[in-house]
Amino acid sequence: MPKLESPTGIDRNLTHYADPGFSRYLRRAFLASAGYDEADLERPVVGIADTSSDYTTCHRAMPQLVEAVKRGVLEAGGLPLVFPTLSLGEILLSPTAMLYRNLMAMATEEMITAQPMDAVVLLGGCDKTLPAQLMASASASVPAIHLVAGPMLAGDWRGERLGACTDCRRYWAQHRAGALDAEEIAAVEQNLCPTAGTCMVMGTASTMACVTEALGLMLPGAATPPAVSGQRLRLGVATGRRAVALAADGRSARDILTPAAFANALKVLAALSGSTNAVVHLLAIARRAGVDLSLDDFHTTAQQVPLLVDCKPAGTGYMEDFDKAGGVPVLLKALEPMLDLDTIGVSGQTLGALLQDVAAPGDWQTAIRTLDAPLGPASSLVVLKGSLAPDGAVLKKATSSPHLHKHRGPAIVFEGPDDAARVDDPALGITPEHVLVLRGAGPVALGMPEAGSMPLPKHLAAQGVTDMVRISDGRMSGTAYGTVALHVAPEATVGGPLALVRDGDLIELDVEAGRLDLLVPEETLAHRRAEWVAPAAPARGWRQLYAERVLQANLGADLDFMP
Repeated sequence: MPKLESPTGIDRNLTHYADPGFSRYLRRAFLASAGYDEADLERPVVGIADTSSDYTTCHRAMPQLVEAVKRGVLEAGGLPLVFPTLSLGEILLSPTAMLYRNLMAMATEEMITAQPMDAVVLLGGCDKTLPAQLMASASASVPAIHLVAGPMLAGDWRGERLGACTDCRRYWAQHRAGALDAEEIAAVEQNLCPTAGTCMVMGTASTMACVTEALGLMLPGAATPPAVSGQRLRLGVATGRRAVALAADGRSARDILTPAAFANALKVLAALSGSTNAVVHLLAIARRAGVDLSLDDFHTTAQQVPLLVDCKPAGTGYMEDFDKAGGVPVLLKALEPMLDLDTIGVSGQTLGALLQDVAAPGDWQTAIRTLDAPLGPASSLVVLKGSLAPDGAVLKKATSSPHLHKHRGPAIVFEGPDDAARVDDPALGITPEHVLVLRGAGPVALGMPEAGSMPLPKHLAAQGVTDMVRISDGRMSGTAYGTVALHVAPEATVGGPLALVRDGDLIELDVEAGRLDLLVPEETLAHRRAEWVAPAAPARGWRQLYAERVLQANLGADLDFMP
């Protein structure tokens, strides 16, 4: 018998009524109520995942972008159907948006595979929305193309450019140190986020946008144009047109997410000195795509690739400067000798072909440097291992303090983010030599909040201390800076060595050697381990499922049944 062709368009993924003919008939009846006729329903269907939400302020301009994508789909002969998904606003979720990344990934994947669509455009941008969508597109078999909301424009206060959220942290630290009064910090607050869009520094949102373009799941040049620009809307139209072509081509994200594509993305991440959060996200995406990726790959790549992009927090510029200099295409051109040029993304062309018409970084700009004259040395990201982090931890060397790269000091332990308020207690006697340890902030404990870059004690900040060694099983914002060892695995809540640390224990950090060690005799640790009691698990719902099934940070913190 001849093989039956799989249904396409509006006939994909029929509702089960035990009668396919009735399912098609009923589907058309209800679509007629929405104004669609037979000519509409003969077109290839392009789903558009819309993450507009009043709770996701970064996506304030998303409705315009949705309309632009719809226009592109219609121009190319497709039928655009917009559908909502979970939307994770980084600032307005408790305890952290990361707790819900996997939930959004699951829900998005299910909507892609349950509804009729021949291709899907996924519109995200804010820190966890894009990673969740990438995880979903890697797992679904439907051709997918991504587009982001785009970054904000920089603000201004007293003649100084500023923006979310590296400058948020810098000015807040000055306020805690007494250098800015309440009126001044309130004025800064009103100028940090002047437009729609994601953070305009190389935080997690910008990093993941650039990495997605490098992976080949976004049109060339789509990562960096500002949210409020006409170019952002033109990219929406172009993305809609390209989605129709992808529907005909049939290549899925998994076809694009090859080991070579990830190798290229890791080189871009290193050249950006991008967010440490990208490590967790890329590990999860790779596992979804069936690609073997480990912390060692990040470390090895970072040792080979120098810092090329001048963008806060590792540099001094903003995303609009990076965009004006040519964005990711020009960065890829600068990295061309180090890249696999045979990868093929959503454009349908090889990376080598795409770069043929891209000019190398010109001397008229300073935002993108060359391999011969980089902004900074290699190893902007370091993976640490040792007795305190047997399965690894990460440290963003490019934004840390060189004088702390080799440090030995006594621990001061804080039991979770709420307990960190004690850092200002003078009775603790904290000195600049102490190592601040924040535990109970890992994936199982709290969904891994961005609490690792905990504030410095006020009395030390007032004395001019700007950095201390901090260690956590949590994360920190990609906009943050400081000598902070993050993602310590295994986390304290599952009995990792971090759970055994006590006040006064000596901890040694050696960034150059890639070591993080607890200098306590094994006999003492064995005694503490025997006394250790695991914290109570969540009692119900998503948090219970998450705590029971989430993987550790070194494996991407996905749910163990999803890769």
